[in-house]
Amino acid sequence: MQQTNKSPNGTSFHGQTISLSRNELQTICACAPASYEDPDDKVQYEWNMETASGDVFTIYDWKEYRFFRDDETIEWHIGAHTHEIAEEALDEIDTAIAELN
Repeated sequence: MQQTNKSPNGTSFHGQTISLSRNELQTICACAPASYEDPDDKVQYEWNMETASGDVFTIYDWKEYRFFRDDETIEWHIGAHTHEIAEEALDEIDTAIAELN
């Protein structure tokens, strides 16, 4: 899993989520998210990433509609082009979390 310069256009939610703080996500993604910081937006933070096999996915908050603390655990959505890529991304995120601990 690494940050990507590839376009995330066409990615969508396929049912995979992860519960972490923004600080934890920023650590495992090893990069700063695209930050919109508007609580009226459906998405305030988003990371554009790719799996080890080179498939693009995104990690983003969805409809929080509020400011939240950097250390507050919330549910993040994983967007991908297919359900299988989203599952692969979730597995890689889980591995990164395990390596942190």
